[in-house]
Amino acid sequence: MNSQKKNIYFLSDAHLGCRALKHRRMQERRLVNFLDQVKYKAQAIYLLGDMFDFWFEYKTVVPKGYTRFLGKLSELTDMGVEVHYFIGNHDLWMKDYLEYECGVTMHRKSFTVEIYDKVFYLAHGDGLGSHDRKFLFLRRMFHNPVCQKLFGSLHPRWGMPFGLEWAKHSRLKHEKGEPEFFGEEKEELIVFAKDYLKTHPETNYFIFGHRHIELDFDLSEQSRLLILGDWVKLFSYAVYDGEKLYFDHFVEGDSKL
Repeated sequence: MNSQKKNIYFLSDAHLGCRALKHRRMQERRLVNFLDQVKYKAQAIYLLGDMFDFWFEYKTVVPKGYTRFLGKLSELTDMGVEVHYFIGNHDLWMKDYLEYECGVTMHRKSFTVEIYDKVFYLAHGDGLGSHDRKFLFLRRMFHNPVCQKLFGSLHPRWGMPFGLEWAKHSRLKHEKGEPEFFGEEKEELIVFAKDYLKTHPETNYFIFGHRHIELDFDLSEQSRLLILGDWVKLFSYAVYDGEKLYFDHFVEGDSKL
């Protein structure tokens, strides 16, 4: 590895504030400890969505809590570390708070970027390659500006508890574990990536969150797909050091980071 190159980190799906998790304060501290340990080695950190279990940003009100995490993001950007945040399906109602207060670069769509001469396609992953009509209908509704405005007309004392309970219900549905790998022909993100490569063969890496499983899949001799796992149970992340892209897990007190 070139000594002048710093690491690029990718992680997703922390679901901070999830009411279904008993250890949510400890979970936030663990995430902050990880960010603190990598801050001097990081060129950029990509947060690929659902870092919050529910986030709705009113015009003059933002959700209560998360001060340790938001403070760490601000520290990182003040140090010159690039922090990129992709909205997911739990935190898609973000506006400009993280940009103006924390210096974070927001992404509301998939994003293609060249990093150390390699081309990365990055997204949370929800909706890509999906044919689930119910999910796609809900996704369109949640992204609809009129629906967002109507929800925003609710007072936060009702809007926030409703959103947090909805997110809790979603989490409990998956409490027994995320579905395992469906197979190459049925895994929607693989199907999407293969189709995308037909018109964008220069893409080297596809990195997604959303599924809460760890997957490292070779699409071709030149292209790989990674699904990042989560920061609920797996505490997994990916690292690109300019030469290799690999998975790792955060263990408290690990001095190897």
